[in-house]
Order: sequence, then C-alpha cells, then structure tokens
Amino acid sequence: MAKYRKNKINGAFTEECAQIIRDVKDPRVSDVWITVMNSDVSADLKFAKVYYSVLGECDDKELAKGLKSATPFIRSRLAERLNLRITPEITFIRDEGVKHGAEIAALLKTVEADLADDDGDGEDEDDE
Repeated sequence: MAKYRKNKINGAFTEECAQIIRDVKDPRVSDVWITVMNSDVSADLKFAKVYYSVLGECDDKELAKGLKSATPFIRSRLAERLNLRITPEITFIRDEGVKHGAEIAALLKTVEADLADDDGDGEDEDDE
C-alpha cells in the first residue's frame, strides 16, 4: 500500500473514532473526556491501534474495560462511515505523551525559576 494512502486511512480512522467514541453510551467511557491522538492501521487493514489520551483523572482499568466492551459498536460505526473492504480489529492504547510533556514543562519551569533566583542572588553580592 502506498504511504500516502496509509496516512489518509490513518487520518480518517482517527477522525471517525474520535466522533464515534462521543456516541458511546457506556458511563465508563461517556463520563471521561477522551481525545483520540492517533491511529495506526496495518497495511492489510486487519488490525488497528488507536492511541487515546484522557483529560482529568479517571480509573484507567475501568476505562479500558469500557472501551473494550464498546469496540463492536465502534467497529460497526466505522464500517458504515469508512469505505474499506475490511473493518480492522481495534486495540485501544493509552497515550501518555501529553502527560509526560506537561511534567517536563513543569520541571523546566522550576529549573528556570531556580536559575533566575541564582542570578538574582549573584547580582546582590556584586553590588556590595
């Protein structure tokens, strides 16, 4: 499969999954703010990994169970919306990239504040 076609399928799959997840009635899924970050559909269109991120706190195990139980519903909606020969088996994977990025940004801010404090102390000593 050509790379541009695979990228196009991945993009469409990501967009449609994001919209369909909003329609899931399971409270384990509907009560949580889920963002579909990316998807990776295999070249033979039999398998798909959907990477998602969660805003706020939730029980990860319950959310995973809710997504797993909603998978047949999501697959059926994808089959209706996407014109693919085969509707892939979906595996949901939590993407911790956003959380790690926020932690790194917080660490950088503390280091930057420490450096600013050190520079401020050094100027006072030079003035004496």
